[in-house]
Amino acid sequence: MKKIVIFASGSGTNAENIIRFFSESESARVVLVLSNKREAGVLDRADRQDIDALYFNRKALYRSDLIVNLLKDIGPDLIVLAGFLWKFPDNILRAFPGRVINIHPALLPKYGGRGMYGMNVHRAITENRETESGITIHHVNENYDEGAVIFQARVAILPSDTPEDVAGKVHALEYEHFPRVIAQLLTEN
Repeated sequence: MKKIVIFASGSGTNAENIIRFFSESESARVVLVLSNKREAGVLDRADRQDIDALYFNRKALYRSDLIVNLLKDIGPDLIVLAGFLWKFPDNILRAFPGRVINIHPALLPKYGGRGMYGMNVHRAITENRETESGITIHHVNENYDEGAVIFQARVAILPSDTPEDVAGKVHALEYEHFPRVIAQLLTEN
């Protein structure tokens, strides 16, 4: 059985969607959810789905080998960033080359980089009067949102759309495509 570990910082709707998608799978399962926020909703969502979940602080991730050693013990086939807002550490990327992916709520390379997450992205898209947005699922490297693109899906943006409208359209794409792309990656490896 393939193992998935999810890193998330927020409410965890994408993480829960992924957990549910794989809950009946005979080939893969989410085995752990990790969060850098003690009060993140993702921890409660994981608990309700009977998935182990842990909170860690900045020191545990960046100034020790605690998290990378935990991951080595688990041996995940794929590490999935689902709304994880910190820069991912090099020691984990080196330990799991090509096995860390992220989802971004825009069509990279546009609207990527430091500070471009969540509603910040959707506001920028509407302020710039873009006619489309979407999602990008990509490999994680040492720079924010610069890893190789795995998959993109697009959605039309109307002139009347608010940032909240754009967020709703993008979330629908995330829920539809993210688990499916994860499953595809796991079958290829």
